[in-house]
Amino acid sequence: MNGSSGSQGHNVNGGQKKVQHASPLTLNNGSKHRPLTPMRRCRGVACVVIILSTAFTLIVFIAPITTFLVRLVSVHYSRKATSVLFGMWLSLWPFLFEKINKTNVVFSGESVLPKKRVLLFANHRTEVDWMYLWDLALRKGYLGYIKYILKSSLMKLPVFSWAFHIFEFIPVERKWEIDEAIIQNKLSAFKDPRDPLWLAVFPEGTDYTEKKCIKSQEYASEHGLPILKNVLLPKTKGFLCCLQELKSSLDAVYDVTIAYKHRLPDFLDIIYGTDPSEVHIHIRTVKLCDIPTSEDEVTDWMIERFRQKDQLLSDFFMQGHFPDEGTEGDVSTLECLANFIAIVSSTGFFLYLSLFSSVWFKVYVLLSCAYLTFVTYFSIQPPQLICSSEGGTHAKKVL
Repeated sequence: MNGSSGSQGHNVNGGQKKVQHASPLTLNNGSKHRPLTPMRRCRGVACVVIILSTAFTLIVFIAPITTFLVRLVSVHYSRKATSVLFGMWLSLWPFLFEKINKTNVVFSGESVLPKKRVLLFANHRTEVDWMYLWDLALRKGYLGYIKYILKSSLMKLPVFSWAFHIFEFIPVERKWEIDEAIIQNKLSAFKDPRDPLWLAVFPEGTDYTEKKCIKSQEYASEHGLPILKNVLLPKTKGFLCCLQELKSSLDAVYDVTIAYKHRLPDFLDIIYGTDPSEVHIHIRTVKLCDIPTSEDEVTDWMIERFRQKDQLLSDFFMQGHFPDEGTEGDVSTLECLANFIAIVSSTGFFLYLSLFSSVWFKVYVLLSCAYLTFVTYFSIQPPQLICSSEGGTHAKKVL
């Protein structure tokens, strides 16, 4: 899942610089932290089955109610109901990471207060970075409100494409002449300050690999830009577009740097629990008034932020930690278990209704699947038909 699309930063800040190859400490070439035993493989398969079955069941039974019936009356309360209910499902992932896999998630930097409307940008070390942002959002009480800019190809995944649509993620083509209008259109519906929103952007546009790093360094050398070893040169058009669309209603902007101990994990690693041993998440708050407004200035500003990230990561690989650790506590095991039991019990109840109860429940499931497939394929969000006094003129404009 990737972030904003756009052109490479192109302002020249100096002369030619020598390309430095990425440090082997940053690459995915070490042994797994835990061996892939038959027990871990079976446990991983069981976790996938539970996560997929609960996702499918909850989406089929609940999504048509919260994203269609409630939305016809109020977009605000539709989003709130969807975010609360499906945020419960999303919390299964931090439960898997931190309690089942025993991955140590370490937060550092600034201790940020829970904010309602946040734009955060992060480096993209591997294909699963975006999933560990759920650990931060969970601690702040906004797990169900986090949204991503993602590759449009991911909208073809079964079941998950339904989830991406009802969560109102933003699919892009990685062609700025197409993506600009998509981002502006999607975010124009999120200007109501009553709607919580955590929008995550990955300015590098793709995950880190040694090959991509060398290519990025060559570009930097040719254009007099900083030679970065642990991150790629950021692309700024998407970030700037998000900032311009949301700036008037944002409560905070977070600069997030993610690092992994020993080895970069992939999706199967986190499913089987073989990696990572530790995830380190460093957070810095950015004042809105400190972010430039013109494209060229934002390009220079973002490159400087990623130069700082690069140094922060270099120090991490030398010292084994980010500065100012311990800004967030552990999630409650009891709350995780209670949520897990509630989700699994609800899934079991809905499955029972589908298989052994009235035929009308089977009809509802078929109609729900047809509805979800239709609105996802055509990217349709039902309009609000009843104008609320709270939403006022602004709600009418958004819709």
